[in-house]
Amino acid sequence: MKSKKTLSDWLSNRYLLILRNEENFAERTTISFTYAKLIVFSVSVFLIVLLISLYLVTTILAAWLDPRHAEVEVNRQLIELSLSVDSLAEEVNRKEMFIRSFQRLASGEVANDTLKEKQGKSTGIAMDAAKVTHEMEELPSVDSLLRSEFEGSLLNERSLSSSSSELQEIFFFSPISGLVSAPFDNKIEHYGTDVVSRQNEPVKAVADGTVLLSAWTSKEGYVLAIQHRTNLVSVYKHNSALLKKTGEFVRAGEVVSIIGNTGELTTGPHLHFELWFNGNPVNPEEFVSF
Repeated sequence: MKSKKTLSDWLSNRYLLILRNEENFAERTTISFTYAKLIVFSVSVFLIVLLISLYLVTTILAAWLDPRHAEVEVNRQLIELSLSVDSLAEEVNRKEMFIRSFQRLASGEVANDTLKEKQGKSTGIAMDAAKVTHEMEELPSVDSLLRSEFEGSLLNERSLSSSSSELQEIFFFSPISGLVSAPFDNKIEHYGTDVVSRQNEPVKAVADGTVLLSAWTSKEGYVLAIQHRTNLVSVYKHNSALLKKTGEFVRAGEVVSIIGNTGELTTGPHLHFELWFNGNPVNPEEFVSF
């Protein structure tokens, strides 16, 4: 009596597949297999083919087989165009704000670099210079050096009558030609003259001297200071690039920097020019023609 085969026996029974030459019956190859291995192999091949098909359908063949593909692409392009339009609108608003600020500066309503407005809702953030010193984090060492060098405790209300005679003997080159947008005003601590000129306009040294400072500051951007004779120092702020290094000697009229819009205390491309005599600020317009 034959024993009944179970499913396990049927799957585990080994079979031999022999391939022979049809002409001489020579054995070419032999393949040993079981039904279990055959089923596993078939399922594996099926899964691989299925995964490849799904990948092709969702990527390469999506444009052919999925009717929603064109709609998805159009929506994606619309989103990109919307983002571009938003960016352009923001840029236009920024330009309009700069134009309005420049008009206010030209009319004398405010002085550039020393805005003391405390409105934080529509006109942007502008803090009083005295509060900036206490509320901001500790400035980099170069900022502290610049402030202590030119805006420290030596500032006073001394009249220019005693220094005018000495400065009148010096011939000053114009650092740049342009429109004065904010004049010197000692009352609001605006110790220089703001001059608006063409883009990438070169800035020149007003007299012979040695570069005292050529560095970046967070508030004034790229700053250059030149030490001249008779305790005179000229300062050039908000440059886009500095062409001279500390310690270099420059001639009067030599290009030292490029006009720019760097630093926190600026609302547009311009040159902030200062003259300091014996540690005190003087009005550049009394000695330099812009």
